[in-house]
Amino acid sequence: MNTIDNSNDSATPTIDQDPVKALITSRPGFNAVKPAQQTSATKINDFIYMSEGTSNAYMVTTSLGRVIINTGMGFEALTHKKVFDQVCAGPTPYILLTQGHVDHVGGVKQFKTPETQVIAQQNNAECQRDDERIKTVRVNQAYIWFQQVIDNAISIAASNPEVLLQDKPAPDITFEDKYRIELGGIEFELMATPGGETIDSCVIWLPQHKILFSGNVFGPLFPHFPNINTLRGDKYRFLEPYLMSLNRVKELEPELLITGHFSPIEGKELIRSCLDRLEQAVTFVHRQTLAGMSEGKDIWTLMREVKLPAELQVGEGYGQVSWAVRTLWESYMGWFKARHTSELYPTQAHDIYAELVNLAGIDAVIELARKKLSTGETEKALHLAEAALTSQADNKKALELTRDVHLALLERVHYNNFWEKGWLETQLKKIDAALGGRV
Repeated sequence: MNTIDNSNDSATPTIDQDPVKALITSRPGFNAVKPAQQTSATKINDFIYMSEGTSNAYMVTTSLGRVIINTGMGFEALTHKKVFDQVCAGPTPYILLTQGHVDHVGGVKQFKTPETQVIAQQNNAECQRDDERIKTVRVNQAYIWFQQVIDNAISIAASNPEVLLQDKPAPDITFEDKYRIELGGIEFELMATPGGETIDSCVIWLPQHKILFSGNVFGPLFPHFPNINTLRGDKYRFLEPYLMSLNRVKELEPELLITGHFSPIEGKELIRSCLDRLEQAVTFVHRQTLAGMSEGKDIWTLMREVKLPAELQVGEGYGQVSWAVRTLWESYMGWFKARHTSELYPTQAHDIYAELVNLAGIDAVIELARKKLSTGETEKALHLAEAALTSQADNKKALELTRDVHLALLERVHYNNFWEKGWLETQLKKIDAALGGRV
């Protein structure tokens, strides 16, 4: 059995260091997340154990059995259960879920016994219904970033049909705002935090020990700017509920924060500093976006202009400030930007790229794009490259141009952002494959 080691996940800041920045730079990015494959659980303290995976599963042991907090993906639960059983094989009176995403609830059936009660916030069923409605398109799009996870799920489910992701038992107990249980002398308090990744998000508080299981209420990376949209596909999320949830956690004054990914964060003052910084950063972006909108600035200008000042810097490895600005604008105003009549109709600019390139000549378009790229106007070069490829998908010069533009974009990815980096790397693989057969 492993013992928790924070040497790679937390730093001891010097006097002149920003402790929040030190924590951000010392913790892994989301690219470090791997499907569960460990052979033993990680001991957090005398009664809490962690099993890492796509999202971590946790076990709290008591004199009357164990409480499982989140169960991972269905195929991962085989590993989670094995390593937890080595420490405490049960009984399992309770399974507590911090949200309804499949990487939290997928393994419920592996842990659930006839005596087990599954507890979740009352919106859990609605969250899972939403997921089911767009399951096909979401899985197809998520494959861009989660190929290894999805392939593993399919492979293991083929020989272990009991881990099928769509077969998730409904909660036995749901609650609206708070729910308390006690087992073997340990108290658990579940609190709704609808500002998290899902409408059924909740945190789990152990008041006797000042320990908080935060799940992904702050996203998978802490302390990073919230991802209020997600490129893999989901409904927009909102900053005001996020701030209310953040303040609910802050009022608890946790001394140990056990998140959905990576090692826990220890220290009341450090945790409070992170929460304060997140609150200030999110409030700043929200206010600046609204102010810019009131001044008549368009969405694209605000995406360029709204930036966090140095004293409010947080990570952007999962969410990005510019994406949050765009999501905020559209959450308030909808999809119509009131700039061009063409916004009202399904025909888009890409639909006439080929005709425009043919008029100008593809070599002229590529030459102009090269000039834009050389002067640092990378995004303009990207538009021109896309136009060139729309005209001639197998044009070697256009493919080489598109590759170089994507490489330039990859070099400037902010905070090693998981979504942006993953998309760009996937496109580069496609471009390289297309160039493979070219002379």
